[in-house]
Order: sequence, then C-alpha cells, then structure tokens
Amino acid sequence: MIEALLVLALAIGLGWPLGRYLAAVMRGAPMRGDRLFDWIERPFYRLLGTDPRRGMSWRGYAKAFALSNLVVGGLVWGLFMTQAWLPLNPDAIPNLRWDTALHTMVSFLTNTNQQHYSGQAQLSYLSQMVGIVGLQMATPMMGLALVVATLRALMGGRQAMQHGSDPASTAGSEADVGNYWADVVRGGLRFLLPLCLLWSVLLTSQGVPSTLQGGPIATPVDASAGMTQQKLPLGPVAPMVAIKQLGTNGGGWYGPNSSVPLENPTPFSNLLETLALILIPVAVAFMVGPFTGRRKFTALVFGSMLLMSVLSTGTGIVLEGHTASAAAPLLMEGKEVRFGANASALWATLTTQTSNGSVNAMHDSLAPLTGLVTLGNMLVNAIWGGIGCGLQQFIVYLLLAVFLAGLMTGRTPELFGRKIEAREVRLLSLLILLQPLALLGFTALTLALPQFTDNSNPGFHGISQVFYEYTSAFANNGSGFEGLGDATYWWNLTCSLVLALGRYPALIVPLAVAASLARKRHAPEGPGSLHIETPTFALTTIAVIVILTLLQFMPVLVLGPVAEHLSLAAH
Repeated sequence: MIEALLVLALAIGLGWPLGRYLAAVMRGAPMRGDRLFDWIERPFYRLLGTDPRRGMSWRGYAKAFALSNLVVGGLVWGLFMTQAWLPLNPDAIPNLRWDTALHTMVSFLTNTNQQHYSGQAQLSYLSQMVGIVGLQMATPMMGLALVVATLRALMGGRQAMQHGSDPASTAGSEADVGNYWADVVRGGLRFLLPLCLLWSVLLTSQGVPSTLQGGPIATPVDASAGMTQQKLPLGPVAPMVAIKQLGTNGGGWYGPNSSVPLENPTPFSNLLETLALILIPVAVAFMVGPFTGRRKFTALVFGSMLLMSVLSTGTGIVLEGHTASAAAPLLMEGKEVRFGANASALWATLTTQTSNGSVNAMHDSLAPLTGLVTLGNMLVNAIWGGIGCGLQQFIVYLLLAVFLAGLMTGRTPELFGRKIEAREVRLLSLLILLQPLALLGFTALTLALPQFTDNSNPGFHGISQVFYEYTSAFANNGSGFEGLGDATYWWNLTCSLVLALGRYPALIVPLAVAASLARKRHAPEGPGSLHIETPTFALTTIAVIVILTLLQFMPVLVLGPVAEHLSLAAH
C-alpha cells in the first residue's frame, strides 16, 4: 500500500498549486508570463478569426465546440486512410481500413483512445505524431473548456465573476460563458503543453524511446524456434506517453500499452505514469474554489471524489491479491512481472477512476471482482473523471442530488441561489437514462447476434467482455478486456456511436442546464436554503451516484463478474 499512498500524496501535493494556477489561466487573470504567452497565442487567434475578449452564449460556445470537432475529426480520418502515401513512414505501414480509421478518429476525438488497432504495427510516425498526439493535446482542453463554461454559467456568467456584479442583474439575460477558442488555446499552451514537455523529458531519461528513425532488426533468443529476425518498433514514444497519461487519454504507442518495457521501462517511469493518471483531474478539482470564488465548493467536490477514490483503490488492490479467483497461479497471469499484482491493481483502479484507460497489465486477466471494481469506476465516471468531463459529470449528479434533497427535506431545490425546476430535471434525467439505454441495448444486441459480433469468450466472462467494451466507450475510458475480437465492422461502428453518445451529450447538456439556471432570478441564500457545501450533502451526493449508476446495472454485473468469481471460487 506504500506506493498507493505515495501516488495519492504526490497527486494532492502537486495538484493543489497546479489547480490554483489553472484557475488563474482559465479566469484570464494577469500573469507573469503574459508577454511571452500573448506573443505565442496571438497567431492562433488570428488563424481562428476570434477576439479572445469577446464572450459567447452557451449556444455559441457549443456550436464552436461542435465545429472544431467536425473539422479536426475529418482531417484526422483522412490522414489515417492515406498514411501509406505520406511522409514519416519509414516502416512502410499501409493505410487503415475505413471503419478502423473511423473508430480510431472518433475514439481519439472523444478523449477516449479505445484502440482496435496495434499502434506500432498499423500507424505511421506521421499518424501517431499529428493525428494521435494532436488529438490527445486538443481534446482534454476541449473538455476543460466546457466545464469552465458551465461553472461560469452557474456563477451567473463571466461578467458577474470578473466584476462582482449583482447576480440579480443577470436574470432573464443570456449568460456570457466565455470564449471557447480562448479557453482551449490558453489551457493548452499555458498549462498542458509545459507539463507534457516536463514529463517527456523525465520519461526519456528513463529510457523511453524518442527518435524518428526506423526500428532496428534484432535476432531473438528463440531464433532456433523458427523466428530468425525481428523488427523492433521505436519512434517518438516519450512525448506520446506523456500526453496519453497526463491528458487522461490512454492510447499507447504500443498495442500492449504501458506493460511494454519500451513504453514503461523502470520502476520510476511506472511511478511517473501512475501519478500522471490522476494529477490533472485532481488539479481540476482544486481549481473549482479559486475559479468560482467559493472555497467550500472545492471541499465538496474534492472530498467526495477523494472518498470514492480511496474506497475504490483499496478495494481493487485487496481483491486482486486476496480472493479465491485471484489465487496462484492466476494471480500473475496477464501481469508484468516487473510490477506485480498490487502495482497492476493500483494502475487499473486509477486508470478507470479517470477516463484514461491506459494499462500496465491486461484488464482481461484481472480477478473477476477487480474487473467489477473497474467497471463500477467507469459507470460512475466522476470519481476523478477525465479532464473537465469528470467534473462535468459530477455537476450532473450534484444537480440531481440538490433536487432530490430538496424534495426530501421540504426545501426549494436551489443551487447558488437559483431554483432547479422541471425543465432542468428533465434534461438531466434524459442524460442519466442515455447510459443504460446505450450500454444495455448494445450489450444485448451483441450477445444475441454472435454471428456478426465475433465475441471470443462464452459464458460469464464473455458477458463481462462485451459489457466492459461498451462501458469503456461510453465512459470515454478506452481500456478493454482484450480477449475480445474487436477489430471488426460491428465493433468499430457500434463503438463509434457509443463513443459519441458518451461524450457530447455529457458535455453540452450540463452547460445548457447551467445557462438555464443563470437566466433565473437570483435569491440570496438564507436559513431556509439548502446548503450543499457540507459533509452531509457530500454523502448524499455519493449515495445518489451509487443509486443512479451501480444499482441500476446490478443484474448485468451479477451475470458477468460476480458469477465468474463464484464459478472460479467453486473450483
């Protein structure tokens, strides 16, 4: 448990100053580096044709978000299907099939990085560096921009936050939620890029490859068995590993991800990559208070996420090493022997508490109950969550908890002095219902049509594999039970749809709800108001999260990982 405690302590210790810095960046507050960064950012604003000082309504903000995704997605899809004819392809890798290219594009565009391809064998250096790493840099900042806009709307709009105007003066008017292009550019250049450069240097110092040369030819030790030569795939791996870990992306340069010694060569590199899983999500939680001016709001968000994280992590580590279905010789199956079962379980729980999805062991080989923990993390999707997306999902649960708590206590459901009424609850309810409809619907179709879906495992584990794949896609996580044969038309096309359903409504609907609240008349908080920034309400919110996520999926969880555990324990 020492490593788990060390990772958590480092994440909190580094996340607090990073969160304060991130709040200043997203507020547009004066900073020491303004002269340098303004000089770098100005060409981007000219290229985009925007004035960073000009605000947007929530509709304008959402349209800009959708437009950026359409344009970038189309360009990257074309790149994947033409990479064989483009430069930076020293290993002569062919073009991706159209459906694999579509799934890969949608996966990385939604900050998911679910991989139905093997990176070192099917993507050129250009596709990796421009398509993959480019999206891994941009999409986390898109998610952060949406949650920042939502927070501005909840506080009455950007003008109310910057100038301290009376919240009542914004009633009936459309809230200024900021400038989408400025939020993405500032967050990327002033926060994420410098952090990734630091992590790239640290990983390179540990032996992670960073080269544009083709991979060397080596003679393997088992040459006598028929394999006389083997090409070792190299490339600019360190920068991609840095952004895939820090950006809650997860898509590795190599197919087996960070279980490959080249991608994760030393104990220190494993510590760096494990820490990076939750560092920025923790910083985003710490950003809330300085950004909104409500310090106790940070305590609510961070305290709730931390409690869920500790429970999940501790449970996963204990279950992986101390259950009948994880006993030797199953304990080390699918694990990298350099790390062992505990470090693998720590990574597995943290990578699913965020929307990262990278692995240093095969999740398909986890003990069934550890797989249950990782599934639960993704179903909640707000323990830490992705950059921006996790906090956005937490706000959804928070709004529903406020409404339910108000009904139970006989108080008017209000958040920051504005009433939550039927219109907002309908939108939030539709968003909550979308998850079971997508996950259970596609899981049922896949299990009912094995001739199309190529499900490679029968029985209880087969159910877990299918449900895990769609859960990972909807949670924008990307990890998988890799015994599944997922490089088919069925999996590529259905997962592409689930990826989009899990990303865009979850980001845009809370923004629309917050903007609706911002138009309402503000009532000062008094003795009759529902106070949310308390330990009691934090526990209420966690209870709502458990009820809305874990309990409604209990039947499929029992048919999958629980039944598999019982069958293995019986033998």
